[in-house]
Amino acid sequence: MPEPVLLSNLELGVLTLTMNRPESLNAGNEELLSALSAALSGAEHDEAVRCIVVTGAGRGFCSGADLKAGIRGSLKEHLDRTFRPVVSKMRSIPKPIITAVNGIAAGAGASIALAGDIRVFAQSAVFVEAFSGIALIPDAGSTWFLPRLVGYNRAFDLMVNAEKVGAQEAFEMGLCERVYGDAEFAARVQTLARKLASGPTTTIGLTKRALNKVMTVTFEEALEYEGQLQEIAGATSDFKEGIAAFVEKRAAKFTGR
Repeated sequence: MPEPVLLSNLELGVLTLTMNRPESLNAGNEELLSALSAALSGAEHDEAVRCIVVTGAGRGFCSGADLKAGIRGSLKEHLDRTFRPVVSKMRSIPKPIITAVNGIAAGAGASIALAGDIRVFAQSAVFVEAFSGIALIPDAGSTWFLPRLVGYNRAFDLMVNAEKVGAQEAFEMGLCERVYGDAEFAARVQTLARKLASGPTTTIGLTKRALNKVMTVTFEEALEYEGQLQEIAGATSDFKEGIAAFVEKRAAKFTGR
């Protein structure tokens, strides 16, 4: 029996989704992207899942669209059926998502990397907006993510010149939040994910909603939305536990409720 194109493991509240087409550096064909989209959708309402890690098997994170597999329908139809559901769900799901970039993240694979809430690169990871090499524009959200992270001019440079960016340079320009050595990468990603999973995950999800919203609203609208979400956060059991733990000078035991 062939191995599944997506590996899934749930442990201590952390769902690790591993793109598993190492022979193609985890190029995104329709089977893989459909499986990833379905897994993310299932995790959204699964109370056992409190943090999600998206990573790749072998030497690659995701090398982009599987061009060898061909494209069914128009380019827009293909994107709407494959990469768009994945990155849209990653941004909307009210749970923290770590993209653990273990190797090459290229083209639309770079977009998946950018869609995480915390992006962690292995020391040997490489990021490249490879689209111009085949005369396409960046897609799967890169035109939205990248200028917000590094500014218009640097985003334009990365996109049109398609130069490879190593992990340390990626960290320095703001493409990722952490860089871990290759030997310790998997273990440190799981340590970070378990820390998030043990936190007040409902409130973390509200924080994610707030940050997504304020990207496109005025300051006063942001203040209003913060207030609305704070009302929701203040009604959680975790808020009551956090206050009690503070008063009693002990570590809080959050449940995500």
